[in-house]
Amino acid sequence: MERMRATTILALRHKGQAAIGGDGQVTLGSVVMKSDAHKIRKLFDGKVLVGFAGASADAFALLERFEAKLRDHQGSVPRAATELAKDWRTDRALRRLEAMMIALDRTDLLLVSGTGDVIQPSDGVLAIGSGGSYALAAARALMAHSTLSAAEIVKTALGIAADICIYTNRNIDVVEVSAI
Repeated sequence: MERMRATTILALRHKGQAAIGGDGQVTLGSVVMKSDAHKIRKLFDGKVLVGFAGASADAFALLERFEAKLRDHQGSVPRAATELAKDWRTDRALRRLEAMMIALDRTDLLLVSGTGDVIQPSDGVLAIGSGGSYALAAARALMAHSTLSAAEIVKTALGIAADICIYTNRNIDVVEVSAI
C-alpha cells in the first residue's frame, strides 16, 4: 500500500502575535491527489486554532476528539490536550491513529504527538508534517533576523518549505490570533 504524505503545518508566537498555517498538498506516493486541502480549523467559536497532519481520516478523528475535550474543559487548550493525550495512551483505537496536531489560542501553543505526548515549545514555534523541519528552520531564522509579523513569518517559512519539500505546495492558508 502506498504511504500517504500530506501537510506542512507551522505555528508560532512572535512579538505579541500568534499564527498558524498549512499548505494545501495531499500526496499519495508520487502523485498529488489534492492541491487545495484546508488543514487549519477554528474550534471553540474561533478562539482555538488547530492544524493537523497525518492520515486524513485519523486526523479528523483526532480533531473531533480534541474539540469534544475543549467543550468539556471550557476551552482550556492545555487541559483538553492533556486529557486527549491520556485517552490516546489508553484507548486501543486511538493508539492506532497516525496523526499529529498543533493547537493554538491566545495564550497557549501545544503539539499533541502521535505517541500521545503534549509538548510546549520553549522558543514559541512548532512545525509538523512532511516539510515541518524545513518550515521550522526557516521560521526560527525569520524570527531572529526580520521584522515580519507572525503571520508573515508563517507564510514566508511555509513558502520556503514548499521550495524544498516535494510534499509541500504554495497553496498556503494562514490564520492569526492575538496573543496576549
